[in-house]
Amino acid sequence: MTFGTIRKFDLEGDLAVITGGAGFLGKKHAEAILDGNGRVVLLDINDKAIGKALQYFPFSYPRKVWGYTLDITKEKEVTRVISRIIREIGSISILINNAANNPVVEGGGKNLSRLENMPIEAWNKDFAVSVTGALIMSRVIGQHMARNKRGVILNIASDLAIIAPDQRIYQKEGDKPGEHQVKPVSYSVIKHALIGLTKYLATYWADQGVRVNAISPAGIYNTGLEDDFVQRLTNLIPMGRMANGDEYKAAILFLCSNASAYMTGANLVIDGGRTCW
Repeated sequence: MTFGTIRKFDLEGDLAVITGGAGFLGKKHAEAILDGNGRVVLLDINDKAIGKALQYFPFSYPRKVWGYTLDITKEKEVTRVISRIIREIGSISILINNAANNPVVEGGGKNLSRLENMPIEAWNKDFAVSVTGALIMSRVIGQHMARNKRGVILNIASDLAIIAPDQRIYQKEGDKPGEHQVKPVSYSVIKHALIGLTKYLATYWADQGVRVNAISPAGIYNTGLEDDFVQRLTNLIPMGRMANGDEYKAAILFLCSNASAYMTGANLVIDGGRTCW
């Protein structure tokens, strides 16, 4: 007896490029690709972070994980590095647009996370990385995939690509109304934009074997979060908890493999039910 369904998750021979690859989620996405028998290139603007990320993976993955330093907002640099990757490692069949700025905006004696105070420079920088960077990476690698008549692009969105942030969860006891820290406007708008980019690219290359989807995860629990914040957030989630660190990996593998061969232009929401309310 053969198990054809399970084999559709096999990424043997596939090479995935992951932007923001040195971060927590970038490494988790890489684990999903490796678990599926694929190979991974981690891209990050921080050279030292790339070095640490490569040390994160066990020696059981020889010649399966590489790292390159890259500023994805610079198209000429992207073209040069992607050409180098193809020349040195091989054809790219998966792109995961994961890179993003830290959404916390601070300094200047004001609460710069708030809409009234957020510098336009911060807005532009956030968009340059998360949206323009995703466009540049998709344009450069997508053309390569289209020529090969196969490929998958996966955009990492958020539950805040579906709903607006509930700013009440960021308010601490003693904060004055209208002055507490909030989720910056750029974060939510960027994640909405990635859904739009997903749909556009999915229809643009549909006849050339390139599939484009998005995933909208909710927040992941870590020990650095304040208990009060976690409680306020989980009160908004029907399952009553945040995600664990490994809970998105199977979905990443599904969306990057032939198991999702008839999916394109879709956004897979994994949020413990938060967007149901």
